[in-house]
Amino acid sequence: MRRLVTRAAAAALRLPAARTGRITVTRDLPVRVRDGVTLRTDHYAPDLPGAPCVLIRTPYGRGGPVRLLGRLVAERGYHVVIQSCRGTYGSGGEFAPLVHERDDGLDTLDWLRRQPWWTGAFGMFGASYQGFVQWAVAAEAADELRAMVAVVTASATRDSTYAGESFALDTVLTWAELLQAQTVPWLARQWELKRGQPRLTRALAHLPLAEADRIATGVTVPFFQEWLRHHTPDADYWRTRIFGDRIAEVRAPVAMVSGWQDIFLPAQLDDYARLRAAGARPRLTVGPWTHGSPGLLVAALREGLDWLDEHLAGRPAPGRAPVRVHVGGSGGGWRDLPDWPPPAEPARWHLQAGHALAPAPPAPSAPDRIFYDPADPTPSLGGPLLVAQRAGAVDNRPVEARRDVLTYTSAPLAAPVEVIGPVRAEIQVRSELSYLDVFVRLCDVDRRGRSWNVCDGLVRVAPGRFPRDASGVVRVPVTLWPAAHRFAPGHRLRVQVSGGAHPRYARNPGTGEPLGTAVTLRAGWREILHDPEHPSAVVLPLVPAPSTVGR
Repeated sequence: MRRLVTRAAAAALRLPAARTGRITVTRDLPVRVRDGVTLRTDHYAPDLPGAPCVLIRTPYGRGGPVRLLGRLVAERGYHVVIQSCRGTYGSGGEFAPLVHERDDGLDTLDWLRRQPWWTGAFGMFGASYQGFVQWAVAAEAADELRAMVAVVTASATRDSTYAGESFALDTVLTWAELLQAQTVPWLARQWELKRGQPRLTRALAHLPLAEADRIATGVTVPFFQEWLRHHTPDADYWRTRIFGDRIAEVRAPVAMVSGWQDIFLPAQLDDYARLRAAGARPRLTVGPWTHGSPGLLVAALREGLDWLDEHLAGRPAPGRAPVRVHVGGSGGGWRDLPDWPPPAEPARWHLQAGHALAPAPPAPSAPDRIFYDPADPTPSLGGPLLVAQRAGAVDNRPVEARRDVLTYTSAPLAAPVEVIGPVRAEIQVRSELSYLDVFVRLCDVDRRGRSWNVCDGLVRVAPGRFPRDASGVVRVPVTLWPAAHRFAPGHRLRVQVSGGAHPRYARNPGTGEPLGTAVTLRAGWREILHDPEHPSAVVLPLVPAPSTVGR
């Protein structure tokens, strides 16, 4: 029966042909690490002499889809070792994100070396947290680590947690709730999901944030409390929990798979840039996916097996470009590139009077005003979120109709505009408050008037972070998510500017109170300037016609 299931799955996923159907599975193996904790581990052994090993370390259990993954990869000629991270699914100790993954991973490698089937080479595979654990050991695994497949993940999570020096509330609290839900009975979890997770919804709206974890999960979540406290850029707390400073030491070839609406995309592209700077040649695939898209997982498995075959098993793989990206919008599609980002011409599209958007410099004009009230925060809609069902590109007209959102829209395009690469904005702001957020979103407005989000970013403004001019104006640089999008003829570009995107980002209370304990909310006016002395703009990387960048 299991063979039939895996065959059907392999056919549906269009995977390479199996090299064996005879797999011996040993479950709940005890792997003892240096502090005496036992990590529960499953081993999928193919009936093939000399097969190399693929290690998957995960906090999400060894059953369900992960069990199917183990068999699929093992049938293609690999010993597959799936291990539950400490404190999860039978493994001893307490789960503390990122704290033990280096030591536990290296101790597991030492255990692998003692197995009779060990060949001296292994690869690692996994998405999200299963990718963080790869980076935790990659520099020290040296030549034995022959291949990494890092899917929607990054070597450092600090900048994603505090994007723009705000706090990724929805991602962090939703993940805390997900981890806690793994400890409750299955039926109770299904009932909570069917009800729409009302406890999580209440928690996302609650202040102070230090109480939100107990509302969402019924318990205090230690790492959530710690992440509320240790949010400053120089916090020592994060120095032992990020692994990006050792990327140059990683010898294993790395395949990266991500999505344009993934929560870790900017950090993952930073990893790509560091590998390239160190002389490595990673493979990069970025598709039209969110963090949990089914299409992402299918593509990651195909890409991953291809990479493992080439670099771990030594089997020739079909050639392809080092970088492959999906260009969204009408007339987009997949593009092969020699590197990331491709050559592009930065083009400034200026915010204009009358809520217009155009490449021309702005004319003298009065600023636009909005009133932001953290008691009724501007809501987030779609975009890079942890939960796939709520993430991605959506029609933004409901949020654009709010009085606390400004929009600037171009004339209909006479010719296509293709954007591939980093996107940024410079917004000139004057506010009666010293503490505020600036959220900027780029949208594609189709012929029916629907406004589809392409990319966005948020920056938290505090006294001393950015200089003010004599009139109190602050030029706020906003790094948006990178993008690959084709704006078709007849469509319009639109830029949103607002004071937040809640609960994706924690609301700014306007008072400067600490992140976890703030309860006082202060509303206030702010002005967005767009005159010759204070030009506000979004800067887009324009690329040549598709025929010049490859198909």
